[in-house]
Amino acid sequence: METIDYYNNRAEHFIAATLSVDMETLYQPFLNNLPNNAHILDLGCGSGRDTLAFIRKGYNVDAIDYSEALVNKASELTGINVRHQSFYELDDIDQYDGVWACASLLHCDRDKLLDVLVRIHRALRRTGICYMSFKYGTTDRVQDGRTFTDLDKEQARELLDQLDGVEVLKQWITLDKRPDRKEEWLNLLWKKVI
Repeated sequence: METIDYYNNRAEHFIAATLSVDMETLYQPFLNNLPNNAHILDLGCGSGRDTLAFIRKGYNVDAIDYSEALVNKASELTGINVRHQSFYELDDIDQYDGVWACASLLHCDRDKLLDVLVRIHRALRRTGICYMSFKYGTTDRVQDGRTFTDLDKEQARELLDQLDGVEVLKQWITLDKRPDRKEEWLNLLWKKVI
């Protein structure tokens, strides 16, 4: 089973497990670096939880996801037209003040990560901010029918060093916000400087 099939076939289960997770401590470092009324892209929005939170805080938000089932659910939840699109196909230019890629790029093939980051960089306006998170580790693996690309601090630094015009603002590790999980997450906040 491919990762996309997992989300299409288990959308209800995934939403039930993630929709009510309190993400406020992760939102703040990202939002603190954005202007008022910023235009945000939720890249791989899943249930639409974060999209809705940003809309309620007064931001202008676009959202995409590659799972048709999640696109439909997120559109219902948020009241916006969530785009059915892969991060591999992101082609916006100078569009966003912020790109929020929470637990989405961890499904990107490792050898395509740099290309996706270049696409994010292009989609950001000058001084735009990107937040992204990965399960902390060093491996590529399959778990419960989904593929994961884990990153540690060194791999993340090597990856971002290949991207021109980037300043890393913050890199930190958190524990999974879900009460039944003990996994560590690598969180990265970077800024487009050129």
